Amino acid sequence: MTGRYQAPFADQGSHAIDADIAHRLLRIALGQGGDYADLFFEYSVSGSYGYDEQILKSARRAVSMGLGVRVMKGDATGYAYCEELSFDAMKRAAETAAQIAAGAKPVEPVAVAMRDLPDRYPVAVESIDVDGAAKKAILERADRAARAADARVIRVDASLVEGAREILVANSLGHMARDRQPMMRFGVRVIAQEGDNRQSGTSGGGGRVGLEYFDDKTPEWHAEQAVQQALVMLDAREAPAGEMDVVLGPGDSGILLHEAVGHGLEADFNRKKTSNYSDRIGQEVASPLCTVVDDASLEGSRGSINVDDEGLLPARSVLIERGVLRGYMQDRHSADFFRTAPDGHGRRESFRSHPMPRMTNTMLLAGEDDPEDIIRSVSRGVYAKKFGGGQVDISNGDFVFSLTEGYLIEDGKLTAPLKGVNLIGNGPEAMRKVTMLGHDFSISDGIWTCGKDGQSVPVGVGCPTIKIAAMTVGGTQVARG
Repeated sequence: MTGRYQAPFADQGSHAIDADIAHRLLRIALGQGGDYADLFFEYSVSGSYGYDEQILKSARRAVSMGLGVRVMKGDATGYAYCEELSFDAMKRAAETAAQIAAGAKPVEPVAVAMRDLPDRYPVAVESIDVDGAAKKAILERADRAARAADARVIRVDASLVEGAREILVANSLGHMARDRQPMMRFGVRVIAQEGDNRQSGTSGGGGRVGLEYFDDKTPEWHAEQAVQQALVMLDAREAPAGEMDVVLGPGDSGILLHEAVGHGLEADFNRKKTSNYSDRIGQEVASPLCTVVDDASLEGSRGSINVDDEGLLPARSVLIERGVLRGYMQDRHSADFFRTAPDGHGRRESFRSHPMPRMTNTMLLAGEDDPEDIIRSVSRGVYAKKFGGGQVDISNGDFVFSLTEGYLIEDGKLTAPLKGVNLIGNGPEAMRKVTMLGHDFSISDGIWTCGKDGQSVPVGVGCPTIKIAAMTVGGTQVARG
């Protein structure tokens, strides 16, 4: 491991965790008769910089460290954590978890051995280890570029959020893995004004990358993108309302797939039978054009991981293949229920949280249609380019999403920019109404964070251009035709 910020449990000091200590703690955790136990050590450093009104308004740094102990016995799960790594504190956490998931007699854990991991985020110098002046300069460059782009820009905000998370996972099956997970996210937001009309535009990106990210997408590039969006929105008309064709742009439109479909494919919802996809493996659940995968192996992507938070090696999971449901995203608990193997989707926000099935990089794979042909096929509809917030009911897939940038399609051409656009529908139904799929697949540029049961984890999304027939558009004008 490299970097100025290093987990204390990785050194040779008083808090060093080796295979012997891990085995001793696992033996204590199984001392009341649990079937399985795991240890999750975490050391996390995070930082953020906020630039507003041409001033660095905020600069923060935080450190978090601790151990979470989980014990499983049938359907019972015991979980306890401690925020110091003295052996006495860790022993108490293991004993507490053991008492919650107790059985008949103690089980001896398998001796742990470190496993080799892939390297999916080969960052030479992590952002968290770079001097703050360099990051302030990046924010200043974005601010200057946005203000110089157009006289109508009246406000610019820029931010950079960074971190490095080092984890050590050991379980009673003998697996032990260590990983260091860097993260960086940049964003710029501008407000443009013309008369009494004010509109905003945003751009941002990042992932499990260092500041070399800006070699390709410079702060100036992001500033120009944000300004362009704001200026376009100054001329936006009120959105039409009614049922019409909707075309989703490549990349970030995958957030609709993530929310309206992806969560329903997480195994815990299906174990509890609260998902629209429960008991439907092998059935057609989407258009035959659609293949949906979750892939943790993409280099540098925000959702990628070398190892999940249960110590398993994640790879590429095919969830829907040519419209047919093939499987769910599994953690260990749900995999036991479904009598299948866990597939590396056990994730948690921190050592204070228990793992659950979560997405990594969820994607609808490319089709064969030309994106321009997809636009030309629509006589009147909406083109969705950038998404804002949304709400989804996991049990049935009903959703409402708002757009931050969208356009009217008339006679096969993009015409007026639109404001106040809401897309209203049902995830599984929308997947069945996919009639064209572009060959222009794109992955999102490192901005998304997923919330579930009070826990947040970084994720990636991706998709090509997608045509969905007859989706409900919420706006202020009744659509014609």
